[in-house]
Amino acid sequence: MQTHPFLRRARASARAGFSLAELMVVIVIIGMLSALVVPNLMSRFGAAQTKTAQVDINTIKQALDQFAINNGGRYPDSLDVLVTPDENGYTYLDRRAIPKDPWGNEYMYDPPFSGEPRPRIYSYGKDGAPGGEGDSRDLDSWPDEE
Repeated sequence: MQTHPFLRRARASARAGFSLAELMVVIVIIGMLSALVVPNLMSRFGAAQTKTAQVDINTIKQALDQFAINNGGRYPDSLDVLVTPDENGYTYLDRRAIPKDPWGNEYMYDPPFSGEPRPRIYSYGKDGAPGGEGDSRDLDSWPDEE
């Protein structure tokens, strides 16, 4: 006796699925892999943010040095001058605004003062407060110059 094609398909589809035990094994394996991979990715993401801040600080410092060269060695009182177009439409930073650090905070700027001829550009890191370690450590333009 022949079975109807519909019944053959129904039996085949009943055998084609995964059992609950097989699904649980797959879920456990995925969980174990994510427990190993996610912390590594997060540490690399933190290192990338720190590197981005260091590159931004260096770029701002170079723009400040260019400003000083064009203005008889005088540095500006604020960073806003770097993104304000001059009479020819030229800006020292190729942006419309001063960038924020990777954690959304403003970069801070101390112009040169008596006894310290160098400008200082810095970020307080992820926590936005002075001091700290790891992602929260301060990033500064001065240590690279010393």
